[in-house]
Amino acid sequence: MKVLSIGNSFSQDAQRYLHRIAAADGVQLKSVNLMIGGCPLRLHYLNSLDDKKAYGFEFNGEATGIAVSIREALESDEWDVVTLQQVSGQSPKFDTYVPYLPEVAAYVKKYSPKSKIYIHQTWSYEQDSDRLCKELGYREQADMFADVKESYRKAAELIHADGIIPSGQAMQNALKLGMEKVHRDTFHASLGFGRYLLGLTWYRVLTGNDIAGNAFRDFDVSVTDEEIAIAKKAAAEAAAEYFNK
Repeated sequence: MKVLSIGNSFSQDAQRYLHRIAAADGVQLKSVNLMIGGCPLRLHYLNSLDDKKAYGFEFNGEATGIAVSIREALESDEWDVVTLQQVSGQSPKFDTYVPYLPEVAAYVKKYSPKSKIYIHQTWSYEQDSDRLCKELGYREQADMFADVKESYRKAAELIHADGIIPSGQAMQNALKLGMEKVHRDTFHASLGFGRYLLGLTWYRVLTGNDIAGNAFRDFDVSVTDEEIAIAKKAAAEAAAEYFNK
């Protein structure tokens, strides 16, 4: 399987362990993330207009130092899946997706016509954080996620996406299962548990393979056996809610 993300640091978080989680299952999965930190859909659209080489090319969860345009990346391989997302701070507001998301989706179909397009559902900021309360005006992180979830649902319908990868739902599930922290800086995923949870969710949704027995353990920051169990349960439940796999 070959997966390309037109994203930012949130898709970077999601892809950090994805290739290696698949490899632990004996599955060949190539993952590429096009990286501009904090990149919104509007900027992806503008970059597509002049094929701007503005993106860091991240291969199987690692930076390469190579700069590419979206078109170069799309034409570099035959992608099974291309993921699209809004920047996290604008994700709760559906009006920020239009008209840019349909334009970017059409661009993907032009240069990678056989690929499926999945919406990457991002996640809420940490409870009581300045980003949640002061920047976005929420009191409860669950309220932010409710708006994020609804916006991505509408986004998927708007472009007739092939599916949603429920990263945000998996994060919410982990919190409900007792994880106190899933972030490293109140908005990005934690380098151990958070990124692992996202990788499991992506792997489960994109391949349909069971994750209960996945043996991947090569974390950048230690993850306990108890946390591994929580991550697998949270990811499986998110995938089941969206895809019944």
